[in-house]
Amino acid sequence: MRFTKMLDLITNVLNKDADTQVDVCLTSQMANQIELWTRMYENRSPWVNNKDVLSANLAPAIASEIARLVTLELKSEVTGGTAADYLNEQYQRKVIKDLRRYVEYGCAKGGLVMKPYITQQGIEVQFVQADCFFPLSFDSSGRITQCVFTEQFRKGQKIYTRLEVHTLQGKRVHITNRAFVATNDYSLGSEVVVSSIDRWSELVPELLLEGADRLLFGYFKVPLANADDSDSPLGVSVFSRAVDLIREADRRYSNICWEYEGTQLAVHIATSLLKYNQDRDKFEYPGGKERLYRNVEYNTGAADKPFIDTFSPEIRDTALFNGFNNQLKLVEFNCNLAYGTLSDPQSVDKTATEVKASKNRKYNRVKAIQDNLRDCLEDFVRGLAFHEGMLHSGYEFICSFKDSILTDEETDRQLMLNEIAAGIRSHWEYRVRFLGEDEETAKANVPDQGGVME
Repeated sequence: MRFTKMLDLITNVLNKDADTQVDVCLTSQMANQIELWTRMYENRSPWVNNKDVLSANLAPAIASEIARLVTLELKSEVTGGTAADYLNEQYQRKVIKDLRRYVEYGCAKGGLVMKPYITQQGIEVQFVQADCFFPLSFDSSGRITQCVFTEQFRKGQKIYTRLEVHTLQGKRVHITNRAFVATNDYSLGSEVVVSSIDRWSELVPELLLEGADRLLFGYFKVPLANADDSDSPLGVSVFSRAVDLIREADRRYSNICWEYEGTQLAVHIATSLLKYNQDRDKFEYPGGKERLYRNVEYNTGAADKPFIDTFSPEIRDTALFNGFNNQLKLVEFNCNLAYGTLSDPQSVDKTATEVKASKNRKYNRVKAIQDNLRDCLEDFVRGLAFHEGMLHSGYEFICSFKDSILTDEETDRQLMLNEIAAGIRSHWEYRVRFLGEDEETAKANVPDQGGVME
């Protein structure tokens, strides 16, 4: 079901049962934008038809690159004793292991929820993307105080929908589960008991969790001013300010693809020169060369046209690539990427000051996203600790990022080599940093330094 349609249905359900009108902070305007960003990320942009306009795959490339930079050198763990070690083991295995992938989803769609919960098998984590949760209210600090999570699946001719509503009420969290069964995509259908559905048989309709001063999940959002809905507290996609630029880039990319297809070498040949195969009802071309030839009917004879002619126009690839590359630079600027990230790095004819400025823009954007990701992970671990009865047991959450994105790898290599030459660092540290070896292997592989102590 479309995101905007689901928003309308959820609003109707909540208002039907509420004493007062529910003030949903997720506007239809914002819902439309989230839906658009999702389509762009999935290469289903409304202007792409795979015929006249192709996708240059820019939206997922932008989200992927920023997610890579954000999580590149993330160090995060839970400490504080034996019980905390168990939390950390779950945290590393079920969150950190796949974090880059989910941060990419969050960067693309503007937000992401990391929600811990307890099953009979132990701790589980649900990553809820921006097009599957509906924030209803925020407090003055920007924390979500009420929201709805949706889960939907189809079985046979029926569509099953679950609404999971989380509400902060003072020092407790109120969770309700409601299930609906429909036979079409235009409504939620009839409400049924949530436990009557096999998939949700372990869920209870209502749950109160005492002693929580915030909702028990982490909310990650892209810290970019919302130019699409300035009153909305929600995050926006990392490519939200480049939508029109990406549309034009896709058009220029499509022109390049058509240029190569439309200028393919061809031979126009009179059908009188070809042998006609009556059994197959078609003209025969030289073996394996059917793609090369195009038959032509010459009704006026050879007096004004040759019986055979070569079609080989000049390819305008240089001019078209230049236009496409300049468009990519505009996309890079508006997405806070360094020049040469999407565009051809060899064609970046910028001054050293401009290049440095673009790298600083990238660093500042990545740093801001890292700060929001740290807050999200901290809230997630807090929710995890709550479920495990460890909220006040003295666990410690650690999360840090390095600043190496400000420099390129070659600069880092040279710096470390200089430090080794000066005796500040050891040779094995270089192997760990740039060759991917562990400390033991690196030390074993360091060549004999002629008595120099490593």
